[in-house]
Amino acid sequence: MNIKEIQQHAFGMPITSPSCLKIDYKMRNREYFIISYETDIEILKKVVPEPLEVVSNVVKFEFMKMPDASGFGSFSEAGQMIEVEYNGVQGNYSHAMYLDDLAPIAAGREIWGYPKKFARPTLEIDSDTLLGTLRYNSVSVAIGTMGFKYTELDKLATEQSMANTPIFLLKILPHVNGRESEICQLVRCFVSDVKVHGAWTGPAALQLFEHALAPVTMLPVRKIISGVHVIADVTLPGGEIIFDYKKA
Repeated sequence: MNIKEIQQHAFGMPITSPSCLKIDYKMRNREYFIISYETDIEILKKVVPEPLEVVSNVVKFEFMKMPDASGFGSFSEAGQMIEVEYNGVQGNYSHAMYLDDLAPIAAGREIWGYPKKFARPTLEIDSDTLLGTLRYNSVSVAIGTMGFKYTELDKLATEQSMANTPIFLLKILPHVNGRESEICQLVRCFVSDVKVHGAWTGPAALQLFEHALAPVTMLPVRKIISGVHVIADVTLPGGEIIFDYKKA
């Protein structure tokens, strides 16, 4: 393989069979269980990177099931999002994510900078309850519950909120010297082609448990605000760099 061939074909790791592809990632019947809760705003200010601004003390804990994702197959995910603002526009900062599939972990980190680690999240119906769980190795670190399809939400309003709310990410790739970062950027992306098949709310609860390597309790639950269950088709295209910490 000569230099020109490498320049033409290199995109992701490994070069002969990269985990990240040159596609817009389409996810059909993606299922979300989102519990919004209040935490300590001073803690949020310590973990949210400038130039993002913390606008509230609200965190969203998400359990997700992706049964049909282009390039990734079927996998589950859980994580925490923080409400922020950038240049007067409100969005969500991805604080932590846990997945059970290597391909979306690698691609999510390499392309956008999603803060993904391997774990074992689940989302299922437990009799009359929507149940989300997160295990790190053999240890339970989060349990979320909600009454199943108690109250229907407006599908169009849910679609518009999902499509118009930016996601902010701190993309970091280490230098080969093993001592510093090679890339350190603030990234913004949106989901597109949103089609909501159903959206519901109901009584919700969330328990978080201490773990040294999955520190979800870093953002402790002080008060539950709401629970939302959404089933939707979405597309995740590429994002954009809005701030480069290496050049600041």
